[in-house]
Amino acid sequence: MDRQTSLSQDIGHAAAETYLVTRLAFTLLRYLGVGYRWYTRLIALLCYALLLMPGFVQVAYFYFFSSQVRRSVVYGDQPRNRLDLYLPTSNNGPKPVVVFVTGGAWIIGYKAWGSLLGLQLAERDVIVACVDYRNFPQGTISDMVKDVSQGVSFVCNVIARYGGDPNRIYLMGQSAGAHISACVLLEQAIKESRGESTTWSVSQIKAYFGLSGGYNLFNLVDHFHNRGLYRSVFLSIMEGKESFEQYSPEVRIKGPGNREAASLLPPIKLFHGTSDLSIPSDASINLAEALKGAGAEAEVILYEGKSHTDLFLQDPLRGGKDDLFDHLVAVIHAGDEEALAKDALAPPRKRFVPEILLRLASLISPF
Repeated sequence: MDRQTSLSQDIGHAAAETYLVTRLAFTLLRYLGVGYRWYTRLIALLCYALLLMPGFVQVAYFYFFSSQVRRSVVYGDQPRNRLDLYLPTSNNGPKPVVVFVTGGAWIIGYKAWGSLLGLQLAERDVIVACVDYRNFPQGTISDMVKDVSQGVSFVCNVIARYGGDPNRIYLMGQSAGAHISACVLLEQAIKESRGESTTWSVSQIKAYFGLSGGYNLFNLVDHFHNRGLYRSVFLSIMEGKESFEQYSPEVRIKGPGNREAASLLPPIKLFHGTSDLSIPSDASINLAEALKGAGAEAEVILYEGKSHTDLFLQDPLRGGKDDLFDHLVAVIHAGDEEALAKDALAPPRKRFVPEILLRLASLISPF
């Protein structure tokens, strides 16, 4: 009877998640405007998703039915203040933790987008916390930053209950999630440099990983407009041009009085594909230069010929060796000889999608 009840609850949760994802997709279309260009992009997106569907189905099954996943853990009092935890199967000692913030053009970000990353890092004995946050129009950029900061605080203060090590936490974001999480980290450092009271500390974050992110809104507004995220919508999301400096980490770190805040930041590692059309790789290069100019430790790793989704989606679905994944794991397990030895003996990652489908998906990707 208990097993039937659990299965019924899982199916109900899957239905609720499917409804939410569908609603987010229609929200995106409504705010971007539906014209000829968006009809063609929608068709490309549907074909892209269809080609990758063999992988999506397998990852979705893991997400909804695996006992390793703790879905929708509440971290705050807002409707989207939930996070998913991906737990390793072993329980031999406290685990390193990655707090991951998904992308989605600030409009369709959702915690389940991190399920593939959660699955693969959990296989390497790393706990992953995928933080959900209010999207536009439910919230604007200040709400998103507030939500993610609250989610990070929750992980820093509570993760020990789930077997995590509160002294080995890594913050990571992808695309819009990289922008939001970078804003969160810099805002926290500035608060601490001013002696303000906080519920978590930058010192708990051992490194920041930014994947395919944009960090200067002044440089992005026209670029996004030309790609279909229209200026009026972007300005609404970012609370007007007067807020661009506050929510542009590349610009804000150069501000007077922020050098002390820069000294508090953990090592910053930025990953970007050189063929990224959604957010050009110059965004990561320029942020790293600004951070180093302020005295912070920053590094850019560029991947020749990789697109906006290659690093986060196609390559992980391909399985096998992945330079980005190997780099992340090496940083997370640095100094842990036992974990590094296990990594060296780990079997190749599982392939989720045949190569021909991945190549076709890359050709028609709208990103």
